[in-house]
Amino acid sequence: QVQLVESGGGLVQAGGSLRLSCAASGRTFSNYVMGWFRQAPGKEREFVAAISWSGSSTYYTDSVKGRFTISRDNAKNTVYLQMNSLKPEDTAVYYCAAGIKIGNYNFWGQGTQVTVSS
Repeated sequence: QVQLVESGGGLVQAGGSLRLSCAASGRTFSNYVMGWFRQAPGKEREFVAAISWSGSSTYYTDSVKGRFTISRDNAKNTVYLQMNSLKPEDTAVYYCAAGIKIGNYNFWGQGTQVTVSS
């Protein structure tokens, strides 16, 4: 079992930045690929970014490429999502997830709210 706790959400103006963190506990963090997802009101949850267990490979949905950066620190059992040039359409609850391979996530955090004002 892996427990995930997100933090770092908040209210920011368009064009601003936020860094989300997801702290993991339980099983060996470095064994898992990690992902960030988001869900806006009235919409389905969507993939945002993912990172391999070593951090050598990263993946992004097209709408955040060039603006968001996913990274991880296996020594701290933490994955990050640096979000720059935020847009109102980035407003959502952001969730981190852990799994044994990209696209297959078994564990989820409780989410953190990100609100971008225009």
